[in-house]
Amino acid sequence: MNRRTFLTTSGAAMAAGASSFPTSGFAAAAAGSSSFPLSLPELPYAAEALEPHIDAMTMNIHHGKHHAAYVANLNKALEGAKVEATDTLVLLKGISGLPEDIQTAVRNNGGGHVNHSLFWKWLTPAEKSGAPDKDLGAAIEASFGSLDDLKKAVNEAGAKRFGSGWAWLIVKEDGKLAVTSTPNQDNPWMKEFVPEGEQGTPILGVDVWEHAYYLKYMNKRPDYLTAFWSVVNWDEVSKGYAAALKSVK
Repeated sequence: MNRRTFLTTSGAAMAAGASSFPTSGFAAAAAGSSSFPLSLPELPYAAEALEPHIDAMTMNIHHGKHHAAYVANLNKALEGAKVEATDTLVLLKGISGLPEDIQTAVRNNGGGHVNHSLFWKWLTPAEKSGAPDKDLGAAIEASFGSLDDLKKAVNEAGAKRFGSGWAWLIVKEDGKLAVTSTPNQDNPWMKEFVPEGEQGTPILGVDVWEHAYYLKYMNKRPDYLTAFWSVVNWDEVSKGYAAALKSVK
């Protein structure tokens, strides 16, 4: 079976299999899920808008070079393949069902595209950062004790991630919040690679690859993690929480 035939015939089956693990409509849209070939989503703010917490040069390189490369490499991996009834998230949830010669490329670059598409939306200029809404705030207090305790948990997960990866705030399948971490460009939707207790719908994530912070913070990852909270878009995170809850009920 050639690559085009495989992906065309498997798209619907993969989508059906992925439905057992809920994906909120909000998250799917925010993650840049769309038909192939994919295009690089625009930043929802100017590259300098997150200064001084995240510098403009980092944003330009991170978005215009690194994210763009994930999109280009994913399109290249799927070049000539007609993907029907599917999107990037569905592909990530069924990596083992893809032809072996493109599995690693889809995992790394598809994960990179989805993770970064969400990451840009989870950030906003500091003056617009706001706070968790009432429902999310209550859930944070119930799960972690306080917002400060949540920040400490995420920062610890990010600081302890060896090498490259992400730290996440997720809604698990039981509707409870949890902080997790994944290596490289994996994310909590990818059940084939993520331990059962760390699977769920990400509603906030922080990139701890060096390209996300090294120009400004050099080797001081904890300083970057502390600064990150000044530019979190709590309105988007709250919307993601509400949508994720609906998908698990």
